[in-house]
Amino acid sequence: MRDVAVVGFAQRQMDVFPGSPTMVELLVPLFAECYEQTGWTRSDIDFWCSGSSDYLAGRSFSFVQAVDAIGALPPVNESHVEMDAAWALYEAWVKIQTGEVDTALVYGFGKSSAGLLRRVLALQLDPYTLTPLWPDTVSLAGLQARLGIEAGLWDEKAMAEVVARSLTDAEGREYPIRSGATTAAELLAAPLYADPLRKHDCAPVTDGAAAIVLAAGDKARDVCERPAWITGIAHNVDSLHLGGRELTTSASATRAAAAVGSLDGVEIAELHAPFSHQELILREALGLGADVRISPSGGALTGNPMFSAGLIRIGEAASSIIRGEAGRTLGHATSGPLLQQNLVTVMEA
Repeated sequence: MRDVAVVGFAQRQMDVFPGSPTMVELLVPLFAECYEQTGWTRSDIDFWCSGSSDYLAGRSFSFVQAVDAIGALPPVNESHVEMDAAWALYEAWVKIQTGEVDTALVYGFGKSSAGLLRRVLALQLDPYTLTPLWPDTVSLAGLQARLGIEAGLWDEKAMAEVVARSLTDAEGREYPIRSGATTAAELLAAPLYADPLRKHDCAPVTDGAAAIVLAAGDKARDVCERPAWITGIAHNVDSLHLGGRELTTSASATRAAAAVGSLDGVEIAELHAPFSHQELILREALGLGADVRISPSGGALTGNPMFSAGLIRIGEAASSIIRGEAGRTLGHATSGPLLQQNLVTVMEA
């Protein structure tokens, strides 16, 4: 296996991005930031891979239009996944492992404010049995949260504690769109939104994009003093049919974690949990103890740009290593309804 590391990371998160659904205007400065971090130019990138969704953009082949941010000439080696860009990172990692390329730039983008997100995401459900009913994502998450409460696995106080920590950690950071020191008691006083969820239990609708630069071996060492080496990466999937799996656990996250090996020594885990109770599910599924710091960036509850939020979790985990704040971290991403698909990335200094 080739040694591959994260050597650059850039992101933007906002309530509303006043521009095209292709978000070319947002991607151009992100790429420029990655070039500045690495000292590279466009010609130093061997492979480009993106994650986005035509359903979210409201137009077909929107990812092709976003390639304008790279530049039309000379042609580039490019690919795309119709899901969170964390899976584009996995594809780029595999591409580097084949020996075909040595460097890659992975990016994801999504303009959630262009439509009614909770309804748009119903399109990811089973097209025969579920999508025709148009159950929205918040209502489904409310059902999942209620199942856990009724089973005694968590309660509303535990959910509020997750939110309080997330909002407090996000305070003073540049990119979260929701932050502010608070307590679980204050949050529990808020009205219910989709019983048993309150609005703060749900990730805010967020526009944004992110980019990560990967490099192999000496190329990584040449451009980064402390690269975040990927020592394990795997993804797994549960049934799309919500009645065909246990919704209060995440078997696919457990399997993905087992595939990357031991998580002993992980100091920081950036978990992609769009709803407060889903962090509780993931912590149990991944076997993360009390000594692991969870999502110090604030996590998805403070900003959740569709199709780049999972990549941001990996980027934040990698940045903790690059800045010297941790020696071993975990970045997690999810896609699909109710934690259906899960990707786990372990990185070390």
